[in-house]
Amino acid sequence: MTVVPRLVLSAPSSGHGKTALAVGMLAAFADRDLTVAGFKVGPDHVDSAYLGLAAGRPGRNLDPHLVGPQRIGSLFAQGSAGAGFALVQGTMGLYDSVNGQPEAESTAAVAAALRSPVVLAVDVSSMGQSVAALVHGFRAYDEQVWLGGVILTQVASRRHESLLRDALDDIGVPVYGALRRHELPPVLPSRRHGVVPVVRRDAEAIRAVRRLGEAVAGTVDLDRLLVLARSAPPLTGDQPTTGTGVVAVGDRPTVETGPADGAPTTPVVTLGGVGPVVAVAGGPGGSYSHPETVELLRAAGAEVVVLDPLSDEGLPTGTRALVVGGGLPESYADQFSANRRLCIAVAELARTGRPVIAEGAGLIWLARELDGLPMCGVLDAVATRREGLVVGYRKATATVDSVVAGAGATVVGYKQHSAVLTPRAGQNSAWTWEGGSPEGFVWRGVHASQLTVHWAADPGIATRLVAAAGNPAR
Repeated sequence: MTVVPRLVLSAPSSGHGKTALAVGMLAAFADRDLTVAGFKVGPDHVDSAYLGLAAGRPGRNLDPHLVGPQRIGSLFAQGSAGAGFALVQGTMGLYDSVNGQPEAESTAAVAAALRSPVVLAVDVSSMGQSVAALVHGFRAYDEQVWLGGVILTQVASRRHESLLRDALDDIGVPVYGALRRHELPPVLPSRRHGVVPVVRRDAEAIRAVRRLGEAVAGTVDLDRLLVLARSAPPLTGDQPTTGTGVVAVGDRPTVETGPADGAPTTPVVTLGGVGPVVAVAGGPGGSYSHPETVELLRAAGAEVVVLDPLSDEGLPTGTRALVVGGGLPESYADQFSANRRLCIAVAELARTGRPVIAEGAGLIWLARELDGLPMCGVLDAVATRREGLVVGYRKATATVDSVVAGAGATVVGYKQHSAVLTPRAGQNSAWTWEGGSPEGFVWRGVHASQLTVHWAADPGIATRLVAAAGNPAR
């Protein structure tokens, strides 16, 4: 049974100030010496990273489409263990779903699964008494959703606030805060920087989080919000877990899962009782992978060491495998290219047959070049950046055996990139999916793709990677 005070922060649609409010709320509670945890519904690495920075522990993604609705409760339990308050930031509008499955994948569905009260952030800049009709509609739409109250943003004046509060009081909806137009400043670093400011603990990101915390502390009734959060009932049947078959024991989870059907299997070989060193791309503030990736690798027996691809000039001593997660942004390609010593070291690691898993911009880093800039040269492909983004989920089928999946296995992943590769796939592609050409590269121990997979959906990835890392070089 999981007993964690919790709230889901949602909105009628995007653009109502959810991210700034969520980050500020966590920062404000943390400043009160309350242990807090932050989560983001959906695949957005950036929002979850800033939630984590505000909370002082890794921010996590709760994405029913990537990991399956049945894992949401256990992933929440894992990420909120020991917390006195947990905040789940929604995506889009409360009842929206990118894939047209709101009953299982919307913020409302996650709130229902977590038995959590919902607080609705509402931009009232062009609204008066109609706010009551809007909020009443959201409250009445689904009886499974517990709408606990609202926070008003973009309030014009004291008179405007009074009018809004009176209208909401008439329908019995509590108002937990009202922020003027200047009180929720757009201070977070530009999204073009991705998660880098958080991963590298940049001063700008730290100051922005502190400022949002101060703004929320001065305008939102945190005491009443905490009372609401504490009214959430216990979650039964959810142990702290990291995906199917990984049960936390103290600070270290133990793996209780086998490999996916058709995946290669080998026993883990360790040296002197110490597991193989697996380098994970990241920095002092975390990695470019989901937090569960590192937890699963450690559970499988790996010694996980962080590698900063922007500044480290060599691989950590004894590295036998490398993981580059999908949170690494393409916008830092110039720095990837300039770090020639590390590029050479990565190419040598791949040449010797050591396992290398690269997702998103990690694939670009392994290519021969991007827009004329030399990369690692592991893969015989050239990347070019284009205007606009390729964004969306894909249900993909593995074409050959690799540490990520056995041939024929299916996964759900997420793509977000502007660069395209020529060729799009190697002789052995990583994936195929309906309506698309083969994508990605499998070569020796390398699995590289612009598709990002959440390892909690298949903890066996970590088991297979550590097994391969423990075997002698080819």
